[in-house]
Order: sequence, then structure tokens, then C-alpha cells
Amino acid sequence: MAGAVAVSAPLRVAVIGGGPGGLYAAALLKRLDPARDITVWERNAPDDTFGFGVVLSDETLGGIEHADPVVYRALQEEFVRWDDIDIVHRGRTLTSGGHGFAALGRRRLLEILHERCESLGVRLRFRTPAPPAAELAASYDLVIAADGVHSLTREAHADVFAPHVTAHRCRYIWLAADFALDAFRFEIAETEHGVMQLHGYPYARPSSDGAGAGTHAGASTVIVEMREEVWRAAGLDACDEQQSADQCAKIFADALGGRPLRGNNSSWIAFQTVVNERWSHGRIVLLGDAAHTAHFSIGSGTKLAVEDALALAACIEEQPGLAEALAAYESERRPVVASTQRAAAASLRWFEDMASYLDQPARQFAFNLLTRSRRVTHDNLRLRDRAFTDSVERDFGCPPGTPPMFTPLTLRGLTLRNRVVVSAMDMYSAADGLPGDFHLVHLGARALGGAGLVMTEMVCVSPEGRITPGCTGLYTPEQAAAWRRVTDFVHHHSPGAAIGVQLGHSGRKGSTKLMWEGIDEPLERGNWPLSAASPIPYRAGVNQVPHALDRDGLTAVRDQFAAAARRAGQSGFDLLELHCAHGYLLSGFLSPLANRRTDAYGGTLDNRLRFPLEVFDAVREAWPDDRPTTVRVSATDWVPGGTTAEDAVEIARAFAAHGVDAIDVSTGQVVPEEKPEFGRSYQTPYADRIRNALDIPVIAVGAISSWDDVNSILLAGRADLCALARPHLYDPHWTLHAAADQEYAGEAARWPDQYRAGSRKPPTGRTDAPKPRLTLP
Repeated sequence: MAGAVAVSAPLRVAVIGGGPGGLYAAALLKRLDPARDITVWERNAPDDTFGFGVVLSDETLGGIEHADPVVYRALQEEFVRWDDIDIVHRGRTLTSGGHGFAALGRRRLLEILHERCESLGVRLRFRTPAPPAAELAASYDLVIAADGVHSLTREAHADVFAPHVTAHRCRYIWLAADFALDAFRFEIAETEHGVMQLHGYPYARPSSDGAGAGTHAGASTVIVEMREEVWRAAGLDACDEQQSADQCAKIFADALGGRPLRGNNSSWIAFQTVVNERWSHGRIVLLGDAAHTAHFSIGSGTKLAVEDALALAACIEEQPGLAEALAAYESERRPVVASTQRAAAASLRWFEDMASYLDQPARQFAFNLLTRSRRVTHDNLRLRDRAFTDSVERDFGCPPGTPPMFTPLTLRGLTLRNRVVVSAMDMYSAADGLPGDFHLVHLGARALGGAGLVMTEMVCVSPEGRITPGCTGLYTPEQAAAWRRVTDFVHHHSPGAAIGVQLGHSGRKGSTKLMWEGIDEPLERGNWPLSAASPIPYRAGVNQVPHALDRDGLTAVRDQFAAAARRAGQSGFDLLELHCAHGYLLSGFLSPLANRRTDAYGGTLDNRLRFPLEVFDAVREAWPDDRPTTVRVSATDWVPGGTTAEDAVEIARAFAAHGVDAIDVSTGQVVPEEKPEFGRSYQTPYADRIRNALDIPVIAVGAISSWDDVNSILLAGRADLCALARPHLYDPHWTLHAAADQEYAGEAARWPDQYRAGSRKPPTGRTDAPKPRLTLP
């Protein structure tokens, strides 16, 4: 048993694992209360360690400085500091400065923490496996499980902690070189077996013994990483530690200056992401890698463990009891860790897919690498190294003083003045499919707000193709005339703005209430029959069962789309988007979760594409030839067995072959049991994959909220346009305000004459910086 938690201030503390997190937690808790009896169990010897260097951020060091000046001063004396990142791309070295790294040897870090613990009276029991956590909890007030990624504590209580461990597609090995690199170095080797990459950084300075007897050239951590299939093809799966070091030194001889590499109980590892649904169980609490992991490419493992220790000690000091302290610790740290893990996952996937970026221009490739986690962005990279960022902008085609988002883009016969799109958003405010004053004001306001392209909501091609009774349509002449009123306003009052129409059919997700009355809930009365690829309801027992379209039904729907496209052209729209996402009719054909047909329109992906492509061809033929078309797709269903990212590339490839001008890349909303990985710009990697696989323009959409994100996405080559929805609900003039924030006043973000007096951002007050998390004398 883990023991009850009716403890106010734990006096007896057991720490399982003598890594940096466990040791620092022990030191902090002992310093907060010298009367505490604290024991650390470590199964290895004091000088045993795995890996070589440790990188800590200025943020983490600031927390250490305030919590324990003794440890901080000791670290300061040991750190190797550097500012530059070197990226070697096909023999060309590009350097970006101003990054501010600090590193030291992991062994020296442990020595500092050992000394601090011993000076405070913490008992360190080396070469001694800890008793099981449940056994310790019977006699200790608090048990800190800092026993690493393969935590026995976590596994022993898996029913409570509910761990999720995900293995990834690359293999990597930690090695060292006995000289100090002069920068953080990324180097790529394109071998006959595939792409390999080196991550390297210095952790020990060159030094002399002071007597002239000899010098030490310093030391660097070298991590070599590659896809599993490349690792096997190169024969590295059959190499022992020394053979692996020798092979890696040979592959990266230029980076190493011909020097050898050495290991330290080094082996090839597949990185595992650890997530736990709970971090505490009675008196037992997880810390560091036992609770969570984040890929080494953002240098986060030791950083997170040390920050965990700081937060745990602070919460124990602040809260009245142990239960409250552990709850507060998890509440404080979980959002921070989740954000770090999202960034680490983006970085990890970037390196997994790095081969797809190698044909980018060298500076764009370097910018893409530096911003891969989305934590480093265009704006803060500009602050760190203006010259580097300016060079990337010049390569992109930015005129002087013009941010990337305010460069034009041409699709077929349409040139957009900037790269911002007001994403399609259903407003559910029509009567009998007729757009009214609300739509004029809503879309007109966003066009006045500066976006290059304003998209309508999904405009339905038939009455039975509506989602709700409030959806707009383009199935009558009256509706076409009403839409003409909107497009005329946009073209007359916001010169340079384009307006696009999104055509769709609800499929099995139709005949539902307005969103604010109950999203996806069926109407209480006045329902209409639904049609879909297969007779599968969106939610069994809730939504009605649609009928599967037969040949006549397929033809009728195809012709409805074509007729709506002709009306859209007559209504004056500049661009047409075919909605093949979010579980609506055409999306339902594409997804194997919604399409169970056994005829020519079901089964293989080629068959599932057949009807959406027939509709697209009919729409393209009906739509004016000089005006562009786009297709919105759900690039993943977020459910096993559904559409995958690889499928999405093939779907995009098929539409490209049929003449689409750009792909609008969304995800999900196909089945209710989906589990999206929400986060900032979380759908952009899917757009990125399609763009770099097919060299077709793409629109990124999904939780893009800042102009800095837009500039970063564009410059990195992840997308050609960025669609924003909720930011434009919050601020109809989002694009104009983004221009003002960046001091841009060109034609790509022209203020209407009536609003020109408001084109300067009003002054604002300041806020004080947050206080240190934990300060001890």
C-alpha cells in the first residue's frame, strides 16, 4: 500500500533514484527543513553515469539561483557557454547567433549535487537498489520516485498512474568527442543507406593544468540519430558500442575533424515518450523521467526534472498537508510539461521526417530546423540574430521592411495581396439557405480587416445537404443574388481583398440543431433525410441513419455541386473551395471509418477517392477557368484505422493530378471518438508534410493565433497561406492590427480610408515580471 496522506509537513523522505532531479529535490527539502530525515537510494556507484553533457536554460538556472545560491555558484563555475548554432546543409555551414546555451558534464553535475546533499545531511546510499515504493511508504512520510524512464515504481503502480509509453521511429546513440565544439552543431549526412544526423554541443572547456605539463582539449556530447530503417540498412544494428562509435566518427569525420568518438555504456535507443494520467499515489510521487519524457532535441530532460524538484519543494512548503502539496505540484507542473512535450513531439517528428526538407534552400532549411518545435519563432529569432533572419526573408522574396505574411501569392489568375485567410466558419444564421444582413456585415467586416482572402462558411449545395436549418446555400437563384450583394461589397469597399466560397454537403452530419443549441444534436422536429457513403450514423442511437447513395444519388449530388459552382461564379466569388473534410459527405467517402462500401466507391483509397474526384472534376468544369480552386481535407481522423498522414499525402496527390490549385489542410471531426493532439498550430505539420512531399501550395489552419506564428510557418516552408478562424472572431481587423504591430504600412495591408486615423496602435501600460518561484536565503 502507498499509505495514507494525512501528513502536514513530511519529516521522513525517501528518494528513489540519484539522478539530478532526485538529488536536487532531496537538497531543497533538507534545506527547507534541516530536521528532515532524507535518504536517497541509487543503484549505481557515485561516479557512474550515462550520457555526457547536460544543457540547462537561463530560465531553469534562474530558479536554481533563487532557491539554492550554493548550487548555482558551483554550476556557474563549471558551465561552458555559447551563443551560436551551426547547421551544416549539403556542405554549407549556416550560423545563427544569440541563443545563449549553458552546459556542463553530467558527471560534474552529479558531483555538485552529491556534495550539496552531503553538506546538508542527506544520506546517499550508492550501489543500493531502493526497496519497493509501497514498502517505503509504510515508514516514510513521502516517497519521491525519480527512477527514470524505465521507472519500476511507475510500473508497479501502473493501475494508478496509468502510464502511456510511445516508442518512435528513430534510433539514436549518446557518444562523446574529446574536444570542444565551438557551437551547438547540427550536421546532416546523406548516405547510401539514408539520412543520418548529428546533434553536438560542448560541455567541457579546453584547459591547461597550469604547470605546462599538459592541456585538455575539452569535450562535446555527440548524438547520432537516424530512422530505424536507415540504422538497419547501414548495419549499425549489428554493431557493438565501439564499432558504433567508430562508424559514426567515420560518417561525421568532417564535423569531428577526423577525431574519434567514445561511448559510456552507450547503445542505440528508440526514444520513448512517457505520459502518466496521475503523478501521485498516496505518499508516492513521480518526478522527472518517471513522470514524463521529452525528446532530447529540445534539451529538456534534466531541465524538467530540476524544475519538478523546485515545484515539489515549493508546494510542500506552501501547502497545509501532503495531499494538497502533491495535488498542487501536479496542477502546477502538468501544463508546463504538456507544453514542453508538445514542442518536443514537434521537434522529434521534424527529425524523423527531415529527409523531406533537404531540398529546401539552405537558409530556409536552417530556419525550418531552428523553428521546428514552434518555441523559437520568426520574431524571437529576429531578436537573437537579425542578420540571419533578414537573409532568410530575402531568400523568401520579402521586399525591405515587408514581413513574410505581407508578400503576395498567385493561384491561377488570382493574386492575393497577403498570406492571411479568414478561415471558413459556419455562422448558422441563414433562413432557407439565404444569406442576409448578418453575412454581409460578418464577411464585409473581415474583408475590411485586411485579410488577403475571406472565406464563406460551408455553403450547401442542396436543402438536404445542410448541416442545420441556419446554413447558407447556393441552390437557388435568390441565394446567388444574395451572395452577389456580399461579394460586391467586398470588392468595392476593400480593394485588394478576395472572397472565396466553400461548397459542401453535410452527409451524415446533417439535420442538426444550431451550434449554440446543441452541436451535432438532431432536430427535435422538421428533420430531413440524410445521405452518405454508407448507412452509418455519426453517433449510433443519437443521429439518424443515413441512406447510402446509389448510382442515381451519386449523379444527382455531383450535379448539385456543379450547379452550385456555376452560381458561385455568377455571384462574383474569386476562389472556390471544395469541402472534403470534417466528416461531411465527401469526407465520409474518403475515410475508411465512414465508408464501408463494397462497390467501386469503397475499399481501397483509390476507390474511396473516386466520388470526391468526380465531384471535383464537375466543379472544376463549371467554375471559370481563370479562377482557382482549393480542396479542404482532414489529414487524419485522430483514430486508429482512420485516415492517416500518409493517406492525406496520397489524397492531396490525387486532387493535384486533377488540377486543384492548393490544398487546405485540416484534421479530424470525422468520428466523435477522435482524440486530437491539440496545441498551438497543431495541424500545421500535416500541411507541411503535404507541401514538402508534393510541392503544391497548401493552406495551414488550426490554432494559429499570432502573426509571429504566421511568419514562422511561411518562412520555414510549412505552408503558403495561413487560415485563422477564432482570432478573426475576436478581432475582425486582426490582419491590419498585425501590420501595425510590425510597423508595416504597405499596400498588402491597406487600411480603408474611413479607418486610416486608427492605423497606429494605441499605447498600452506595462506589467511587472513574475516573481521567482522559490527564494531561500
